Amino acid sequence: MSSVLKTSTKYTADDIEVLEGLEAVRQRPGMYIGGIDTRGLHHLIWEIVDNSVDEYLAGECDQIKVTLHKDGASISVEDNGRGIPVDMHKKMKKPALEVILTTLHSGGKFSEKSYARSGGLHGVGSSVVNALSEEMVATVRRDGHEWQMRFKRGKATTPLKQLRPFRGHGTEIFFRPDADIFRRVQFSGETIKQHIEDISYIHGGLKIIFVDEVKKETTEFQHPEGIKAYLEKIIRDDAKKPIHEGAYNAEKDEDKVRVELTLRWTESTDDQVRSYVNGIRTRGGGTHESGMRSGVAKAIKNYMDVHEIKAKGLSITPDDMREGIVAVLSVFHNAPEFQGQTKDKLNNVEMTSLVEGVVRSGLETWLNTNPTIADAVIGRIMLAARAREASRAAVSEVRRKTPGSRRSNLPGKLLDCRSDKPEECELFIVEGQSAGGTAASGRDSRTQAVLPLKGKILNTESLTVSKILESQEVKDLVETLGTGIGPNFDAHHIRYHRIILLMDADSDGYHISTLLMTFFFRHMRELITQGRIFLAQPPLYKIEVGKERYYAKDDADKEEIIGSLPANRKYDVQRFKGLGEMNSDQLKETTLNPKTRTLLRVDIESAIEADAIFAQLLGKDASERYKLIMEQAGDADDLDL
Repeated sequence: MSSVLKTSTKYTADDIEVLEGLEAVRQRPGMYIGGIDTRGLHHLIWEIVDNSVDEYLAGECDQIKVTLHKDGASISVEDNGRGIPVDMHKKMKKPALEVILTTLHSGGKFSEKSYARSGGLHGVGSSVVNALSEEMVATVRRDGHEWQMRFKRGKATTPLKQLRPFRGHGTEIFFRPDADIFRRVQFSGETIKQHIEDISYIHGGLKIIFVDEVKKETTEFQHPEGIKAYLEKIIRDDAKKPIHEGAYNAEKDEDKVRVELTLRWTESTDDQVRSYVNGIRTRGGGTHESGMRSGVAKAIKNYMDVHEIKAKGLSITPDDMREGIVAVLSVFHNAPEFQGQTKDKLNNVEMTSLVEGVVRSGLETWLNTNPTIADAVIGRIMLAARAREASRAAVSEVRRKTPGSRRSNLPGKLLDCRSDKPEECELFIVEGQSAGGTAASGRDSRTQAVLPLKGKILNTESLTVSKILESQEVKDLVETLGTGIGPNFDAHHIRYHRIILLMDADSDGYHISTLLMTFFFRHMRELITQGRIFLAQPPLYKIEVGKERYYAKDDADKEEIIGSLPANRKYDVQRFKGLGEMNSDQLKETTLNPKTRTLLRVDIESAIEADAIFAQLLGKDASERYKLIMEQAGDADDLDL
């Protein structure tokens, strides 16, 4: 189905629009908060909380209170910091409070006069939240009085008012997200709770109170031990078994940069690093993580060289040295350079060598002074190397020895790739034979394999391994991956280092992806923790504007693309009913080609929370699903029925 807008093709200076104030934020919210989905909605909270944390980092605040109000769709964040200035801004001729909340790139964090280290570098956080809220109320306590100002969609609706005399100090921001912007405006109390608990570990000593008026619960978080306690919590929650007593801890405060690290080796076959910059989670890693990984590898290598530890016929790689590590890395920098406003990745080049230096020397010394721990770590590394070598030998000599033997051991419907190197191979698990054929035509047959699924895969929640393997689709998947399942599962035998779920961008496709993720979470969780599972992002729409072509992954993306087009431009919109409707060139361009595609890596934030969600949504107890539906049915919109 297509929609054509017929207008004049005349394009002049009159068609150029200049967005005033915060209109740019409302037109392109994804540029500032990453999207208008649930993650983007909660990002509004993190922006305001980060401002309060910056007050803590400046030594001016020791308590933050976050309140989820009864309606579940509004938030208040209160701190006992200095309070946002309310005096008149000389240049703007407005109260400083109004300038900060209505003007992009305004604030006190561009220099080091007020904040030596902070997460808010761009001066857009609070103003973006204001722009995307249908209501915001800022209450400031300072200079002996309580002050208040109200806003709506980025604009002041009242002047600054002096309410009453007040002896304390601090800032309270109330906001209600705009339902015209976000797909749904109901916040998750559990998501908020988890996030602020993490913050309380990163900033040891900071007290954060979470008031959930929906559930009528109040929780207080304060962890003086900081990231050391956080590491133990992560290991405990993820049920990882440490191989040595105690953790390695490093801490260095140098000039305007502070580095804190705690790590421990476990029996897990993956490594897990949670990194933060000025208290902000850097999910995409960055230069500080690179420095940590490099420092660990160099410390281990130096230790083995000094003590002349060698294994005949065995080569040790950096991945072997880091296998099983669980680490929390927190750095504080006076001028961090992030990739994007959502701050998912650190780009400061100097942080690689700085963190590497802290880790390398300190870790090597720690190993030298703790020989029992060192023996356990080196033994763990040797085990990882032997397992890797054995896996490579088994894969090359047995599974991929000849084309004939490969075909005899693998499902007949698998369209395998030619490479025998798992580290460069990808497996696309595709919905349906038609889409499988299209993917096979558009793939790079040297490194990309395709496994078409017939219908919806079995719901494996609460089923035994023997019951699961009665399903031919599951059996084919297990044989294709090469890892085995149950007690025979071995992640080292994986035949593809990327497993990509490629489904239609509709409710059926989402359901199949959910069933597959349930299977991986319950029976091959290590593949998730190793970062091997990905979700492809095929487009739902194709938009043609003259000779130019755009692809949109959903309705919101489509509207954003159309809204970005110059006025009076003619465009054509085509909705793909499924992957099979796309030709191989389109699928290659949008979904298969590593240079042009977008993949979402599946990650486990909290194993305990994930376990509860899978049990609730896919378990045998239907009453749990009914309860969830009744609680959240009113929030559902844009259902694909």
